[in-house]
Amino acid sequence: MPDTAPQPPYGGYPAPPPYATVPGPIASPGALGPQPPRTSPSTREDLRAVIAARRDLGPDYEDALVDSFLDKLDVEIAARVRGEVAAHLQQQGPRPPRKDAAVAVALGSLGIGVPLTAIAAGTAHGAGMLLAWCGIVGVNLAYALSRRNSR
Repeated sequence: MPDTAPQPPYGGYPAPPPYATVPGPIASPGALGPQPPRTSPSTREDLRAVIAARRDLGPDYEDALVDSFLDKLDVEIAARVRGEVAAHLQQQGPRPPRKDAAVAVALGSLGIGVPLTAIAAGTAHGAGMLLAWCGIVGVNLAYALSRRNSR
């Protein structure tokens, strides 16, 4: 016959401490950052309408009703996000000018070019050196063209 001895509570681990109640609010509203906006009345009305339609139409139309409500909710969320992003971008002000990386690309090309030239000259002689420097020039040309197009 299997052992049916009573198991200790919490699987043998000590009981969790009782939770303390804190009188009054911990922080004033907004002290921890902006409060999320409450659901708009139209969203509440839409949800109530979906629930009422579900009662009237039955479970056969439940998926279509839920999809319709979620589509409306997605549109509302996207509008809120666009508004918050626009407000955040306005608060930031103009962006500082981007630092130019042309000097870093030029120095990097020279730093890679010296050992690459030695390796190419030792292995493939003149043709290897030509190929290595054509690659370096190609990288610098591509960088220069990309800078030109982004301005």
